[in-house]
Amino acid sequence: MATVEENLTRVYTINLGRAWITPQHKRTDRVINMIREFATKHMKSDKIKLEQDLNRQIWSRGKTNPPRKVRVKMVKDEDGVVTVSLYEDLPATTEAPAAVEEKKPEVAPAETTATAEEPKAEESKPA
Repeated sequence: MATVEENLTRVYTINLGRAWITPQHKRTDRVINMIREFATKHMKSDKIKLEQDLNRQIWSRGKTNPPRKVRVKMVKDEDGVVTVSLYEDLPATTEAPAAVEEKKPEVAPAETTATAEEPKAEESKPA
């Protein structure tokens, strides 16, 4: 049974709105601590590591204006170390561009035929 629970993976949306209680110049620091506290509580481990992409996302808007919510993926390995990273929904993003590409070729031939017919109509008028 230990092999089944070697890698425990969960996806959470963490509400960070309570960071606005703290002073303005300490908000992003507080958000980082809130993520660590959330991971400790929900994954039952004191060993928490935040990935660099998550850290950059939180600090991208500066020290005084962190995001209100963040969607994260937490992975707990067999040593009890929890790695917190940004959650990326890949299947939904790969389907959307394929649907857009299929529609473009259908519209392009209709435009070409319409432009080809217009000059013929103009040529017949002066003659």
